[in-house]
Amino acid sequence: MFSIGALAKRTGVKIPTIRYYEQMGLIAPLERTEGNQRRYGRPELEQLGFIKHARDLGFSIDAILGLIALQDHPDRTCVEATEIARAQLADVRAKIAKLTALEGELNRLAQGCNGNGIAGECYVLAALADHQRCEADH
Repeated sequence: MFSIGALAKRTGVKIPTIRYYEQMGLIAPLERTEGNQRRYGRPELEQLGFIKHARDLGFSIDAILGLIALQDHPDRTCVEATEIARAQLADVRAKIAKLTALEGELNRLAQGCNGNGIAGECYVLAALADHQRCEADH
């Protein structure tokens, strides 16, 4: 059996996060000992490892709840899990596309100025100001 501190150490998940996961229903709440402490076993350790890995992959709490529900019913088809994973992949790809566009814009700004001028004539500052003017016009 593990205390919440030992569980946190073994999984790398912070204590407040473990409590949050309990509140969100990702981990079943446990009965408290006479000393008013929760004791976690191997199932909770494995469940927390599952949750941590899913969170590291960017899955939302709702998606993880869905995955846990499927995990709790091993006789069901895995099509829902695949759909959840594909939706997460699409989200990651959209974020990558946004980051790639951001990288291009930042590269353009950084390459547009050699840093040897004065702030009043700085390409970076002028480009940012011009963008702000365009946004205000719309």
